[in-house]
Amino acid sequence: MFVDMPLARLREYLPERAEPADFDAFWRRTLAEARAHDLAAAFVPVPSELTVADVYDVTFAGFGGHPVKGWLLLPRQAAGPVPCVVEYQGYGGGRGLPIDWLLWPSVGYAVLAMDSRGQGAGGWRRGDTPDPYPGTGPQTPGVMTSGVHDPADYYYRRLYTDAVRAVEAARAHPGVGPVAVGGASQGGAIALAVSALADEVTGELACALVDVPFMCHIRHATEITGEYPYAEIAAYCRAFRERVEDVFATLAYFDGVNFAARAATPALFSVALQDGITPPSTVFAAYNHYAGEKDIRVYPYNGHEGGESAHALERVARARKAFG
Repeated sequence: MFVDMPLARLREYLPERAEPADFDAFWRRTLAEARAHDLAAAFVPVPSELTVADVYDVTFAGFGGHPVKGWLLLPRQAAGPVPCVVEYQGYGGGRGLPIDWLLWPSVGYAVLAMDSRGQGAGGWRRGDTPDPYPGTGPQTPGVMTSGVHDPADYYYRRLYTDAVRAVEAARAHPGVGPVAVGGASQGGAIALAVSALADEVTGELACALVDVPFMCHIRHATEITGEYPYAEIAAYCRAFRERVEDVFATLAYFDGVNFAARAATPALFSVALQDGITPPSTVFAAYNHYAGEKDIRVYPYNGHEGGESAHALERVARARKAFG
C-alpha cells in the first residue's frame, strides 16, 4: 500500500513553487508562435453505428502547425449549439475510437477527444497523430524526458500547445457552444495547464475537470515514488547526474502547481489516497495552489483508477452546474 500523508495534512499542504522568472513570457511566446499558423480546423463526418451521436474526424493545426487529430461527437438531433467538453488522454494513450467517448453525448453534451501526438501505441488506447518534431538529444524511453535539456524543445510544450488549440478547434464548429476541459492523469495535467493558459483567443472556459493529475509538484514526485512515468525522469537523472538541476529547471515550465497559481477557471479535482503513480501530495500541491473556484473529491481506498464510474457522475454534475 502506498502511504503519503494523512488527509488533514494534505488539505494544508502548500509547498513553495519553483517558478521560472519568464514563465508567463515563455507561454505567451509559445502560443503566439502556434497561432501564426492557420488553425485549419476540419470536421469530416464519419459513418458509425452509434445512435446517440454524430461523429466527426477532426484535424487542426497544433504546435508548429503540425496536424493533430481528434474525434468530435455531437448529440444527435441537438437543437442548436450544445456545450462541449474537450477531453485529453492519459499517458501513452491516444484518441481511440468514437465508441470510447459516449458519456458526454449520452447526457446531451458534445465531446472533442484530442489525440496526444506521438502517443497512442502504449497498449491501451490507440492514437493517430505523429510527433514530427526532430530528435533533440538523449532521452529515457517514453516522452517524459524528450527534449528535457531545453524548455523550448521539451515534449510537453508541444502537447500543451496542442491542447489549447484543441479548445479553439472545438469553438470553430457551429454546433459547439460553451466549452469545458477535462482529463485524468496526464489528461488531468493537460486540463490544468489549459485552465491557466486560456486567454481572449481561446475563450473563457466553463470549468476544468482535473482528475488524479500528473505533472504536478514534479521534483517531489520523483523523490517519493518509483512508479512510471515519473521513474523515467529518475532514470534520466541517474544517467546524467550532472544535469539534474537543469532537468528540473526545464520541468518547472510545465509543472501543474505553477499553472494552478494562475488559473481562474472553476475546477473540480479528484485524488485517490492510495495512488502511487500520482501521489496525493502532488495532487493537493496543485489543488491548494489553485487560484480559481475549486472543489475536490477524495477517494481514500483507491489507487490511480480514482473514482471510476462513481466519479464520472460527479464530473457530469459539475459540468451541468458550469453549463447551466
